[in-house]
Amino acid sequence: MKKNKNKMGEIDYILFYTIFLLLAIGIVMVYSSSSYWAMMNKDFNNDSMYFLKRQGAFGLLGAGVMIFMMSIDYHKLKKWCGWIMLFTIACLVVVLVIGTKKNGAVRWIALGPINLQPSEIAKYSIVIFLAAVIESGGNKINDVKFIITRLLGMSAFFAGLVLLEKNLSIATVIMMSTLIILYASGVPKKIFAMLLSVVGIAGVAGIFAESYRVKRLFNFVDPWKHASTDGYQLIQSFYALGAGGVGGMGLGQSRQKTLYMPEPHTDFIFSIIGEELGLIGCVVIILLFILLVYRGILISLRAKDIFGSLLALGITSVIAIQALINIAVVTGSMPVTGVPLPFISYGGSALIINLIGMGILLNVSRQKDR
Repeated sequence: MKKNKNKMGEIDYILFYTIFLLLAIGIVMVYSSSSYWAMMNKDFNNDSMYFLKRQGAFGLLGAGVMIFMMSIDYHKLKKWCGWIMLFTIACLVVVLVIGTKKNGAVRWIALGPINLQPSEIAKYSIVIFLAAVIESGGNKINDVKFIITRLLGMSAFFAGLVLLEKNLSIATVIMMSTLIILYASGVPKKIFAMLLSVVGIAGVAGIFAESYRVKRLFNFVDPWKHASTDGYQLIQSFYALGAGGVGGMGLGQSRQKTLYMPEPHTDFIFSIIGEELGLIGCVVIILLFILLVYRGILISLRAKDIFGSLLALGITSVIAIQALINIAVVTGSMPVTGVPLPFISYGGSALIINLIGMGILLNVSRQKDR
């Protein structure tokens, strides 16, 4: 009997268990950081377990979809690429028309119990597109016109739509992951330097295009100057991290989550982790992300084709960039911007879509070049 050449091997179990460990920590910390906030808020029925129930349900759904995606041959994504792109563009346009507005930004489409955030889909759609087009283009990766019009142009288009949602942070993630993929694809150094400069200038222009972003930039330099307004959230993060010390105050013992830190279960959850679990807890989280990125890079290097290699690298880059930005913001290493910590911060659509990305990455790991 002939062996099936397309038979897939085992997944990368180190990556698999790392993902579930981060997911478990995230659900626990969402509950710990949100319980007081939810209990004191009528919008959540004064239910201290409100966010735990939702994040737990999203986690189970996302884990199921991830396991399903592990069994789907990632090469099928090339055939579906056009439809994925059209769907993503449609969602990005729809959110601008009928999206839910929150804190001055329109980023969500209300779909019953889930608020879909199209920008989360866009991050991975552009990765699939770039991987497919670069592989099919072959030696065109040395052609300036091909790089600018087909590759960077499409990424800039997606980033532009996301920027219209007042979401510079995710637009930045899209462009940074694009640059990583282009660099790994072998774009000539001179062309890459030019692209890097263009993207950098566009990023600076994006900051100065909105007054609130300029305020965040200068506030980052001296948050104490406006301690009760623009600098408030960052200062509360400093208090939380400082109070945690090396060993932390203990799980559930955070003081900053008791209505001092605004929405402590979202973008600034890492500061609550620092307060309750201390430096040790923060280091463990960082090491888990480093391990995830390391395994993702190994999968990229061992992939059996260019499409799989770039797909794995792009997915890994999206997670790595988000984790890096989030931790940098919380620790005051860069201006405040709204990037959630993958698998840890509260958010249904973000969690599910990230786990779908991990399912694709694990599928690539099943088809490595032996």
